[in-house]
Amino acid sequence: MAMQIEKVVCASVALAAFTLLSIAVAQDVLADGKILPDVVFTDYADYAANPELFRRLLSPATTARLERESMRSGKAMATRPVNLAAERFIVYVPSPKPARGFGLLVFVPPWPEARLPDHWAAALDRHGVIFVSAARSGNDENAMGRRAPLALLAAQNIFLRYPVDPQRVYIAGFSGGSRVALRLALGYPELFHGAILNAGSEPIGNAWIPLPPRDLLLQFQSSSHVIFVTGARDEAHIIDDMISLRSMHRWCVFNVEVNTSPFAGHEVADSAALSRALRGLLSDMRPDPDKLAICKSVIDRELEEKFAKVQSSIASGRRADADQLLATIDEHFGGLAAPRSSEFRRQ
Repeated sequence: MAMQIEKVVCASVALAAFTLLSIAVAQDVLADGKILPDVVFTDYADYAANPELFRRLLSPATTARLERESMRSGKAMATRPVNLAAERFIVYVPSPKPARGFGLLVFVPPWPEARLPDHWAAALDRHGVIFVSAARSGNDENAMGRRAPLALLAAQNIFLRYPVDPQRVYIAGFSGGSRVALRLALGYPELFHGAILNAGSEPIGNAWIPLPPRDLLLQFQSSSHVIFVTGARDEAHIIDDMISLRSMHRWCVFNVEVNTSPFAGHEVADSAALSRALRGLLSDMRPDPDKLAICKSVIDRELEEKFAKVQSSIASGRRADADQLLATIDEHFGGLAAPRSSEFRRQ
C-alpha cells in the first residue's frame, strides 16, 4: 500500500502538465493564494474503500462481525462509502509554490460546512502547505461511513492535481474532528506523516481506536509525528491529551509533542499556534531506536503470554474462557494480534 501511494504521488507530477490547463479552466483548482470553495473531486482510491478502511481502522473481530452480518443479510457490502459527485470540498493553495513541492494538511472539522479556519492562510503560506477539508464531515456524520473516507479522498485528489511532497502530508482536526484525525494518522502512517490534534484526543489501543496491523503500527511508531495543540483554559481537553499521551507511550509512540496555547479556551488554534505545529512537523523528529526496540519487545512478550493462555484454554476444552481472552486481546491489541487472533477463533 505504501508503494501504491508513492506511485500515485509520483504519477501526479507526470499528470500535472497535461491536466493543468483543463483543471484550471474547469474549476480553477490550481489557482494559488486563494480559497477555492465548492470544489468537486472525481478520483477514488483503493485505500479509501471499505475493505481497506475496515482493515486499518477496525479490530479484526469487528471486521469479521460486519462481514458475517453482510453475508446473513444477503447484501454485498458497498466498496465505495461515498459518492464524490455529491460531495464538496474547500481547498486553499498557498503562494508561492515551494521549490520541492507543496505540503498538504487534510482537515477534519467538527462543523458541517467546508471552511478554512480564520487566520490560517498566513501560516499555510509561510510553510507552503495546501489545506483541504470536506463539507458534511462534522461531528453529526459517521466516522467510518463519511468522515474518514472523505479525508482520504481529499488527499488522493490533491495528489493528482498538485505537486505534493509526499513526506509533508499531514492530517489535522479540531475537537471531535481531531479524534477522527488521530484514527487516520494511526491507520494510514504511510500517507499521513504527522498529525495536529487540536483540542480533541483519545487513548489508542481500545475499542474506539484499535491498533492497526503490525506493519502499520511499526511505521506509526518509527516515523509519525503527533502534536497536541490545546488551549491553556481548555482544562477538560488538556486532561484528555495527557491520557492520550500516556496511551501512546504505552504503545511505544514517543514522537509526540504537547503545545499549549496561552489564554485560549476550547477554540480552533490561531495562526501562531498552527505555524508552531507545522514547524514542529517539518522538523522530522525521530524516536530513539533503542528505546523503541525495548518497548516493542515488552509488548510482543505480553501478547505472546496472552496467546499462550488462549492456547491452554482451547487445549483443555475451556472454549468460553478462550473466547473471552480473545475478546480482550482484540480490544487491546487490535490488528497487532492479527492474523493469529482470527486463527484462534476458527479453531
